[in-house]
Amino acid sequence: MKKFLLVLLALSWQSMAFAQEEFTFKPSRFDEDYAALSLDSNLTWYQKAKYHPLSKNAKTYLSLGGEIRYQYFYFKNEDWGESAKDKDGYILTRYLAHADLHIGKHLRTFLQLQSSLANGKAAAPSAVDENQLDLHQAFIDVAYPLPEQKKIIVRLGRQELSYGSQRLVALRDGPNNRQAYDAGRLIYMTPHVKADAFFSHYVQSKRNIFDDGFNRNTKFWGTYFVIGRIPVVQNIDVYYFGLSKSVASFDDGKGKEMRHSVGSRIWRTTGSWHYDFEGVYQFGKFADKNIAAWTASSNSSYSFSSLKYKPRTGLKTELISGDKNYGDGALNSFNPLFPRGAYFGLAALIGPSNLADIHPSLSLELSKTIDLSFDYDVFWRFSRNDGIYAPNVSLIYSGKNTGRKFIGQQYSSELSWAPNNFLYFRAELTWFKTGAYLKAVGPGKNIFFTGFTTQLKF
Repeated sequence: MKKFLLVLLALSWQSMAFAQEEFTFKPSRFDEDYAALSLDSNLTWYQKAKYHPLSKNAKTYLSLGGEIRYQYFYFKNEDWGESAKDKDGYILTRYLAHADLHIGKHLRTFLQLQSSLANGKAAAPSAVDENQLDLHQAFIDVAYPLPEQKKIIVRLGRQELSYGSQRLVALRDGPNNRQAYDAGRLIYMTPHVKADAFFSHYVQSKRNIFDDGFNRNTKFWGTYFVIGRIPVVQNIDVYYFGLSKSVASFDDGKGKEMRHSVGSRIWRTTGSWHYDFEGVYQFGKFADKNIAAWTASSNSSYSFSSLKYKPRTGLKTELISGDKNYGDGALNSFNPLFPRGAYFGLAALIGPSNLADIHPSLSLELSKTIDLSFDYDVFWRFSRNDGIYAPNVSLIYSGKNTGRKFIGQQYSSELSWAPNNFLYFRAELTWFKTGAYLKAVGPGKNIFFTGFTTQLKF
């Protein structure tokens, strides 16, 4: 804890030093553009790190940046009592550093290193929690500007992928180690449309130094279209994803998986009303079984901006298919592909497969920099003939030993403070009250979780 407090003080000092700088950091750091700094002849030392010209015409420049994140987690009855007891909790640290080199208007290279460490865990940490040092991203962009603010980009190399609401393809920012892919990607952009096509190999995280090699066992490809400024609905996404895994496991067996996902999303993020409606259908083959799975989700909220603390009420609901029958020649278990690790909160207890849930929430803006939110989530198994899964689609408990559907209730609260664009603090509490299903298949103990996050981006 002493080391954690020292780091907290150091990051607070850094935030004061950067307080006058106006920078907005993107979830994927390669989306940031600092070319506008070329118009300023009196750059600060930090601005020179974000924009360092390497040619006389200033069209070739280097941009540097990174991130430091410390998290303290404590579980009581982790995994509903299955895991070893841990009285003190544990600390996760993540370091990211990148260099972004722009060579004229057409060529760009991006390099990013990642170090993720886990200290104090009772059990050996997984590669998602600990990956000592590795090449997280290394790609080349070739850009072709077109008339009328249009552009085509060809991107080759190791890179992050993120699409839509991140229900199926996410950065995996919640867990300690972010996700990358070895991919080729074609991007076409206009002011109102973005089209994206890619083929990739999923990068399997490993715990040691520079050992995240090329992975031939999991191939992932697809196309994604975002169309904006649509009358009435505002935005529409339409997409297709393909997944091939040499070995996959579900409650109904193990084997090779070839899965295709087609989906659409309607969303709006401006004004008092925010909404996000999404539907996905999956088909293909799993071993000798035919895949037929689906999900439908609704996420809407309304902000009372004229009231004190600007309360925002929200309601999420999801139906996510599970397998109908064991050994019937079909697999109906939905595969969420590569979703957010913290799908139902930072505690990350359950993944989005074979689920039905109702999730009301309330958030308050206590000040311009402090937010407080409360969540309540109720979970059921969608099908009695399937188990429940972790966010990485690994089976937690089978459905073969009980017909009970009620999984449990989750109560969460979160307090976040962002004093500026560089520094972010968050505290979260979660209480999971187990239902009849968990009590029938395991120890079924209630879970208490608390987490504290300190993050500096630069």
